[in-house]
Amino acid sequence: MLKNPTSRFIKVKCSQCKNEQTVFNKPASQVMCLVCGKILMEPHGGKGKVQTKVVQVME
Repeated sequence: MLKNPTSRFIKVKCSQCKNEQTVFNKPASQVMCLVCGKILMEPHGGKGKVQTKVVQVME
C-alpha cells in the first residue's frame, strides 16, 4: 500500500521585494530570500513556519 507524501514544495512570495521562490515545506534551517535576504521560512519542529505569503503548493 502506497502512502501519500507529507512533504511538499511550496512557492512563496517575498513581502519585501516580491521575488517568488520555491522552498521545501520542512526546512532544516532558515530559508532566506535569494534577492533581498529576508527570512521566508523557519524550521518549527518538522514543518516550517512560513513568514510570508504562499503562492502555490506543488503536487
